[in-house]
Amino acid sequence: MFETSTLNARNQQVQRLVRILFLMMTLFLIVPVLIILGTLVVKGSSVISIDFLFTSPTEGMTAGGIFPALLGTVFLVAVDLVIAIPIGISAAIYLSEYAGNNWLTRVINLAIINLAGVPSIVHALFGLGAFVLFFGFGTSILAASLTLAIMTLPLVIVASKESMQAVPQAFREASWNMGATRWQTIRRVVLPNAIPGILTGLILEISRTAGETAPIMFTGAVFFTPFLPQGIFDQTMAMPLHLFVVATQVPGVPEDLPYGVALMLIALVLFMNALSIAFRAWLRGKKKW
Repeated sequence: MFETSTLNARNQQVQRLVRILFLMMTLFLIVPVLIILGTLVVKGSSVISIDFLFTSPTEGMTAGGIFPALLGTVFLVAVDLVIAIPIGISAAIYLSEYAGNNWLTRVINLAIINLAGVPSIVHALFGLGAFVLFFGFGTSILAASLTLAIMTLPLVIVASKESMQAVPQAFREASWNMGATRWQTIRRVVLPNAIPGILTGLILEISRTAGETAPIMFTGAVFFTPFLPQGIFDQTMAMPLHLFVVATQVPGVPEDLPYGVALMLIALVLFMNALSIAFRAWLRGKKKW
């Protein structure tokens, strides 16, 4: 009896220590984020206004707003999603539903892992050589979005594949027993149940796409343009590059302006992610299992 009480006391002590350790690790991750957000709000909120959001930079980019950069970022993210989603989901369907466990599948999975680890500057140089020069798209929204799409494809493929593999095999077998083909099963059973997980990959893709600087700097984003883009073959300003410019390249910029741009960039990413998360939650609420 005494040994059991001692063992229980020791287990409770270990449990408390483990809980404290995990709490400290969580705080170690959360506190720096809160400090960064707090600094941006304190130092950047003074410049946020309707005029700041809907006017162009003026006086050599030391005054005015961020509307061209804000709109350009939305264009880049939208075109990137249009390109990356069909390709990424198609690749995930093949790897999850059609490909066997053979050398070709292993090579493809290895290539996806390696692609995820390539630095963004390498993607930028690839986009410059492939889309700007070889295909002749020039420095444009299309070239920049294609570069971003290639860079973020691993996120879409991996998230989509894991979501499809999480769908119970019994669902597929029930569909096949009813006479459905493999493609009908994928389209009507697997994909609808995997969409919430697929959206998780899209959320990560939006976050990375909206914040990248190097790939768009070489392929489509410009220091300043007085015109809004009229199509995908036009150049555009973008929030990450605009933040880099006003923070490091332009003399005489008010101290709070870069903080305001950074705050709006984070707000834009959070807004896009919130829409995706809300849509994912709505879809999960419709699931039957």
